Amino acid sequence: MDLKKFIWDVKDFPISGVVFKDITPLLNDKNAFKYAVNKLVEYVKTKKAQVIVAPEARGFLFASAVAYAANCRFVLVRKPGKLPREVYDVEYELEYGKGHIQMHIGDLKENDQVVIVDDVLATGGTMKAIVKLVEDSKANINGIVFVADLSFLHDSELFAKYDPSSLVTY
Repeated sequence: MDLKKFIWDVKDFPISGVVFKDITPLLNDKNAFKYAVNKLVEYVKTKKAQVIVAPEARGFLFASAVAYAANCRFVLVRKPGKLPREVYDVEYELEYGKGHIQMHIGDLKENDQVVIVDDVLATGGTMKAIVKLVEDSKANINGIVFVADLSFLHDSELFAKYDPSSLVTY
């Protein structure tokens, strides 16, 4: 299935000059969504993951379904002020500014086998921060998988250490 048909370009969102990859048409098509989730689950199973880690908000949409289907735990990475317990906090670079992300301390255990799932890889700033959160927890990153990779925005070797994969590449 060609998932690119279900990922639409939205110009000048969230700011002028950015072409946003909108995955909501993919979510709105039951066959495309099921296909994408099944392909992500295949990757997760080959990596022998125990835990899926994903950032809000669009990463959650895929990752929770993947965690369920792959029979894995699911750990949330959120913006500041959204998690009620003590957190790890990392600042990171966005394509259009800076941000912070957080994860509960204790949600990952030492030596947990993790796959990080997200919707789109752009410059990699958010993913670098998530990698740091996972590594600060002393868990092992077995892989990183994306629905879409905007390969023209980052070095091709950016996450090579983690055997990254994506369902579509631009």
